[in-house]
This record gives sequence, structure tokens and C-alpha cells, in this order.
Amino acid sequence: MIMIRAVVRPEKSGAVLSELLDAGYVGVTKEEVYGRGRQKGIVVGEVHYDELQKELLIIIAEDKDKDDIVKIIMKNAKTGENGNFGDGRIFITPVEEAYTISSGKAGL
Repeated sequence: MIMIRAVVRPEKSGAVLSELLDAGYVGVTKEEVYGRGRQKGIVVGEVHYDELQKELLIIIAEDKDKDDIVKIIMKNAKTGENGNFGDGRIFITPVEEAYTISSGKAGL
């Protein structure tokens, strides 16, 4: 199993979630987060915005589904033809075990 964490622009999370659902990936956790990337925030006039609003999407999936899920996120989170700074990041880590609390069953 893997954990895919995608940090995306808030205005793009709806499209990402919709496409994931249509592809059969229904289990997603969504959280509002704030942060900055390599661009170190943005400057508008004389104001420097150091922490930008993003949304964190967390998906636990089988290893075989990784490429499909990443393609869906990349396609729907990108702004413009070639993308822009601040479109987000995707992080993938292994998951050793998962349990359903109500049933106590292991796995997805």
C-alpha cells in the first residue's frame, strides 16, 4: 500500500476529487493547509504573503494504482497549459498496515 499526499490549489481540489471519484478512488481525506514553496510566497504591491492557502489531499491506495492516481492529480491540479508556480506537490510514501476501526479488519 501507498499514501499519496497532494498539496494543490484550493480552486483545483474540486476537479481533482471529482476525477478521482469517477475513476473509482473514493477514499480521500481533505484538509485546508497553509504554506509556501520555492517561490517563498508572493508579493502583491508592498505586501508579502508568506503563507498561501492550499488543500492537502490524502489517498491510501494499492501500489498498482499509483500511476493512475498521480496522472489524475497532475492533469486536474495544473493551471494553464504548462502549469505555474504554486500548483502544488505530490508526495508518495509506503504504508505498512491499515485497519478499519469499526470492523478491525486489516487492509483497504
